[in-house]
Formats: sequence, C-alpha cells, structure tokens
Amino acid sequence: MAAATRRLPSAPLAPPLPKGLLLPPSAPDGNAPHGSLVPPWERTAPCSSLGLRPVSAWQKRGETGGKGRSVCYRPVVQRLLCAGLLWQGTAVEAAARMWRIMRKFSVNAPKLSLKLTSLCSQHACFRKPKVTVLSVKNSERNYSSPPGDVKSLRSVINPHISRIRNIGIMAHIDAGKTTTTERMLYYSGYIRTLGDVDDGDTVTDFMVQERERGITIQSAAVTFDWKDYRINLIDTPGHVDFTVEVERCLRVLDGAVAVFDASAGVEAQTLTVWRQADKHQIPRICFLNKMDKSRASFTYAVESIKQKLKTKPLLLQLPIGEARTFRGLVDVVTKEQMIWKPTSDLDDGKLFEQKPLLESDDPNLFQEVQDARNTLIEQVADLDDEFAELILGEYSENFDLIPPDKLQSAIRRVTLAQKAVPVLCGSALKNKGVQPLLDAITMYLPAPHERSYEFLQWYKDDDLCALAFKVLHDKCRGPLVFIRIYSGSLKPQSAVYNINKSCTERMSRLLLPFADQQIEIPSLMPGNIALAVGLKQSATGDTLVSSKPSAVAAARQAGRSAGGEQRSTGDIERLLLAGVEVPEPVFFCTIEPPSMAKQQDLDNALSCLQREDPSLKVKIDPDTGQTILCGMGELHIEIIHDRIKREYGIETYLGPLQIAYRETILNAAQATDVLDKVVGDKRHCVTTELEVRPVSGEGTVTKPIIRYAESIIEVLPKELQEAVENGITNSCLQGPLLGFPVQDIDVTVQSLTVHPDTSDTMISACISRCLQKALKKAGVQILEPLMSLEITVSEDHLSAALADLAQRRGSIQEIQSRQDNKVVIAAVPLAEMMGYSTVLRSLTSGSATFTLELASYQALNSQEQNALLQRRMGLV
Repeated sequence: MAAATRRLPSAPLAPPLPKGLLLPPSAPDGNAPHGSLVPPWERTAPCSSLGLRPVSAWQKRGETGGKGRSVCYRPVVQRLLCAGLLWQGTAVEAAARMWRIMRKFSVNAPKLSLKLTSLCSQHACFRKPKVTVLSVKNSERNYSSPPGDVKSLRSVINPHISRIRNIGIMAHIDAGKTTTTERMLYYSGYIRTLGDVDDGDTVTDFMVQERERGITIQSAAVTFDWKDYRINLIDTPGHVDFTVEVERCLRVLDGAVAVFDASAGVEAQTLTVWRQADKHQIPRICFLNKMDKSRASFTYAVESIKQKLKTKPLLLQLPIGEARTFRGLVDVVTKEQMIWKPTSDLDDGKLFEQKPLLESDDPNLFQEVQDARNTLIEQVADLDDEFAELILGEYSENFDLIPPDKLQSAIRRVTLAQKAVPVLCGSALKNKGVQPLLDAITMYLPAPHERSYEFLQWYKDDDLCALAFKVLHDKCRGPLVFIRIYSGSLKPQSAVYNINKSCTERMSRLLLPFADQQIEIPSLMPGNIALAVGLKQSATGDTLVSSKPSAVAAARQAGRSAGGEQRSTGDIERLLLAGVEVPEPVFFCTIEPPSMAKQQDLDNALSCLQREDPSLKVKIDPDTGQTILCGMGELHIEIIHDRIKREYGIETYLGPLQIAYRETILNAAQATDVLDKVVGDKRHCVTTELEVRPVSGEGTVTKPIIRYAESIIEVLPKELQEAVENGITNSCLQGPLLGFPVQDIDVTVQSLTVHPDTSDTMISACISRCLQKALKKAGVQILEPLMSLEITVSEDHLSAALADLAQRRGSIQEIQSRQDNKVVIAAVPLAEMMGYSTVLRSLTSGSATFTLELASYQALNSQEQNALLQRRMGLV
C-alpha cells in the first residue's frame, strides 16, 4: 500500500552556493540555477562521511508516487557536490556519476534508477520540492560485484609477521600505478566497483585536486589481505614535483613494485624512483603494464630495464600477444598459461582460464617458453649458490624436472639479495595480469623481519621503536600521523617519547588506513603501518620510542657498540634516527591574504601544510615582511594555492613565480671587523678576522665549511664556537649580491678576541658582518638551477622542438629512439623553462610530453648576470 506523499515546506531562498558547485547556467535571479540538483532550501554543510550514512538518513525525505517506490536523493547529491565529487556538467552526467560513487562505497541503499533520456529533457524538475526518480540503463563501463561479496575493513587479518608485506607502487607519471592499485583492491574483495582515474573515482586518488587532474599528488595507504597475507600498500605519486612523497614512503617500506609503460620502457621519473629504492636498499619486482596499448613491446621494455637501470631482469612471465592481440600470459616457472576471455566489454577479469601449456596448443609459444625457462634457470644458478648445487647435482640432465617450488625459492633469495628483479606483465586497465602480480608480491617480496635495520640492534625485542613518516590534518581529529612499527607494540591511550623533539606525547587512538577512510583498531604489532591520533608535535622523520629511559638505554648500547669511542649525544642520536632527505626548493613566490584580518588564518594554514609536506618551505622576507612560498615546481605551488582556498577557505594572492638562484665566490679574501657597543651597564666588544675560499670539486657544498686557525682552536671555549658557527651559518643564508643563499665556500676563523661581558648574540652579529665583508671582497658569482629535460616527441616535430631548445640556452646531450618516437635529453636553465608546457603543445600539436628535474647549479655568464641584476633592481 502506497504511503502518503509528503511535500517539503517552502522556505526562503538561501544565498547562492559557492562558485563551482552549481551544475550549468544560473537563472537571472542567481538563486535557482537551471539544472541544479540541489534546491537552495536544502543546502547544508559538506559531509565528510560520504556514502557511509545509514539508509534512513538518506531516505527520511523519501516519497512514494506513481507505480512503486522512489527515493529523493537530493541530500546525497548535495553532499557529493559540496565535497567536490561531482564536477560541473549536465544533470544527467551528475546523476550518473552520483550512482557510480554510491555503488563504489557499497551503500545498502535501494537501487537508484534514472532514465537518462527522460532526465535530460526534464532536469529542471530537480529544483522542485518533490522529485520522482525513474528507471535507467547505465551504458558506461561499470565492473561490480554483488554487495555481499565486499569485505569489511574490520575483516583484515592480523597474521604472523612472516605473512605481512609492506610494499609501495612506484613509477613514472601515467604508467598505471593508481589503476593497478584499484584492481588489487577489487580482486582482494575490498571494493565493490572498479574505479577509473579518468572518471575521478578511484580509492587512492581521493583529493579533489587529484580527481580533477587525473594524477596522484600525495601518497595514499591501503590495507587488505590476499590469500592469508596482509598487504600494507602505499600508492605513490609519479610527478617529479612530489618526489619527496616517494622518498618518505620508501623509507618505511620493505619492498616495491615498479610499474612500467610497456610502450615506453624506462622513463625519466622511473630512473629517479629507482635510485631512491637503491638508496634504501629495497627489493623490488617489475610489472610491465599497458601490454594492450598500441606499440607495446615486451622485448623493448625488458631491454630498457637492462640497459638504463643496470639490473638483471628475470622473466617470470611471457605475454600471449601484444597490443590489441594481448589476451593472456604464460608463467615461465610453472609453464602454465593464463588466458582472459572477456565475454563483453564489462568483464572484470576475475575469471580466467589457467591450464598447462602444451606443444600442441602453440608450438612457437611453447618453444619460446621452454627457452625462457632454461635462461631463467641459468640466470638464477649464476646468482644463487644453493640453487646452482641443486641443478648441477640432481637435475643436471634435464632442467624440466626442476620443481617449480625450488625455482621459486631461489628466485626469492635472489630478489631479497637485490641481485636481480623479477619481471611480470599485464594490463591493469583491461583487468589482465593483476592476480599473478599479487601472488608474486607475497611470494618474492620480503616480510618485515627479513629486512635488517642497523638501528634496531640497540633496542630489545619488546621495546617500542617506530618512525613517523607522514602527517595529515583532519578537521575533526586534528593531525593524523602515519607510523611504521619496527619493534614492540602500540596501543591506544599509550604515551610515546619523541627523540627528535625530546618530548613525551600521548596518542588517543590507532586507526587502520584505507585511503581517506579509517577504522579504529585495538593494537598495532611489529611490521605494520597505521595512523595515530593525538600526536601534536610529531612530524615526518621523527623516531618514537616507549619512554625517555628506553631512548637513553639504546643510546648507551650504541655508544658501547662503537668500540668504546667517546661520542656526543648528537652523534648517538644520529645513529638512532633515520629521517627523510628533503631536496631544496627551486621555485618561490610571494603569497598574501585578502586582508590583514586573514593573516593569522593564512599562517595557521601554511603551518599545517608545512607539517604535511616537508618539501614546502615558508619564510618571511626581512626587507618587505612578505610571506615567501618555496616549492619544488609550478604544479607544486599551484596545488598548495588551491588547497589553501578549498580546505581553509582563504582566497590568497600569489606573486609571480621566481627562480631560486644561489651565490658563490670566485677568489679567496680576508676581512676584519670590530664590534664595540655598550648596552645598559655592560660593554660588548668583539674583534675577529675571517678568511674565505671557494671550495673546489665536483660536488655541491650547500653549508659552509668552518675551520679554525691553530692559534685559537685550543683556547676557544665550546660556547663561543657555537656562537661563531651560528654567525657564519646565518650570514650564508643571504648573499651580499642578491640575497640568495651562499654555497661552496670554506671559512677559516683566523683570530677572535672577546670582552668578558660580551653576549653570544653580539659575537654572532660581529662574525656575520665580517663574513659579508669578506664575501664582497672575494667577488660574488650568481649560480642558476640547471634542469635535466627529457622530451618524448614524434619525428615529424623533432626539428621544431630542437630549434625551440636552442633559443632557451639548452644543450642537447642525447637523442634516443623509443619505438616510433624520439627522446631528446637536454640540459636547460630553469629560468628559460617558464610556461614551456604550453609552447611545446603548440609546437607539436599536443603530441609531445616532457619531464623536468633539477640536475645542478651552474654559473651565469657575465652578460646574463648583469641582465639579472638590472631586472632585480627594477632597471629593466
């Protein structure tokens, strides 16, 4: 029996929604937008718990009319709009998108049925108090599982440490990292619907900026299980501006999956993340993605791994077909073929045919797999002595008799020793090859206890040792700190001691991360990654222990293990701590609030963002008092500006982007300075003599090298040494020519005379002023950042790209061939690369791509330096 229809009471019109939240064009009055899904009287504050509200909360405005039941989903649409999950477009697009997002979060709501053709012609009805939603057929690609098949985060297993895998997905931009992660979550049963980067509905790309641009900006952690293994996975960015995100995540991971575009092989950012993994000695496996893409080549991709990464690839799989003919793969170890036979375009890849490869199936493929297996066995035998003894003794006559488990164990040992890397292939977008990749992660990548960490030897097994590697800010919970536990255990309401900050903090709760969703957990065991709530001081790179006595005991143990050497407290702490190296920013600009009343809000927002992002630097210009924003690139600063606007509601103004130059000296020079002042009833008198010399060598020395003459080193107290070093360091922060940092200098303190009542501040001031005099005498040289540029361009547009580089003071280092394209590797000054993306698109009709990375600093010639000085002084 149909329930009585309840109409909504009329209400006065509210002010218009913020710009960007309305679907197309507004009516003349500006209050009732044509095609808006949200009536003005139903506007509410954005809701952070999208898709997780009970059905009753969404249905309390439900109405029944016509034949059967229908539900008013206007509050749902509004929440999605306010949270930025629906973009501007027609009501049809918004409704279809809302339906996909609701299905993604497995909401137990009635089926939303819309008739797209009817809604397209009648979308104005969404502004009426009563809405009747009709039936629909969604023709878009929409892979989904039945609601009952989706696992809850609370069902994540907590196995023995040997069955835990902490892994990261790393690659060049647009190689398919996020898509691969999405498929892993789907096949493990933790999401019901497969998201797509182009649609902006993937789990790990949850920021508004990520969904709009289709790129990963900040790393996202997810936890799931696969065949009785618990996998803590971090999806990392591929853009060079966010390299520090990859750095701090690799610091706490035990293994990594390097994803490659099979049509491009090793690209510029691939080299960068591979070097980062080498630095942290992380075992990894390679996944050749996009095997279905045109011009995909398995042989070319493997050869580029061998040549550019200087590593030994172990081919564990061979593709069956390439590009459009790619339909499956063959496991070289077991000689089994896995073929995906999609019944339609909506096939989700869960079902595939797995059977032994017989010679009768495909003689050529069978022979190719046989040769690949023999080569694999020979490679592993050369790298693993235990396996070599096995095949020389028991299986020397016939390699076919070697059991797959023996070969797999040997491959695991070789991978953990980082002597070679297993190579797999597939197509994440077409849902092929991801399940074997998950099996390879559990089979070949290490468990936490299989990695050796030097600092762990100072702690007992039950002593807590954890590293904070990332911070997020939640408007409700405050700072959320990502921590990795190396030893001991952690429980809510427990106190921890932060060695870096020398303070004790109490965490209120522990949360298990699943991108932007979290659930509370009762404890955290060694080898796992989780979020801690309540840590107000902890930041990226901080080491957390159970208590201060525990830290002191570990320091003593470290001191005893150093062979009885006398070490300072700082030296011992450096043994214990393992922070994250943050590169110096190369771009900077001024940032101003709309009014002085908002200055405090802006300072708070920048403080939070700095704590989240160590590569973001904020400083105050001493001359103008303006706030200076320093970042890793144009995109980095653009994202920060957008986040301040959206997350903190402050309309800031950015000045023009400027280049972070450096200064150095050309010659050696000496200077003397005397400071004699009476402050109150005390006389402060300092006399000093300094000598500066340029540092010769290939490497860059960002901090000054400080030496003392033999005549004063023995009589100079330690307190005075600290004052001297502070004065030299502070003076080098601003060079005498343009105020940029000074690098590559060697400072020698020749003499220092100090009156007994002189304060340390006066000593530092005298030293700083004397050093500025010496730098001016030595002759100052401006250094500009030199970028490593890699352009992928078709042969038709190669000459135009090269001619443009010649005008930008670029030097061509190499031109390589990549399938049908050319790869230009060049060195170009950063000052010449402003707005280059727009110019390159115009020259190549949008077909070329490029990557930019800081290579070094080089000296400006006299003509360019004079031109820069005139521009800075406003003469040009």
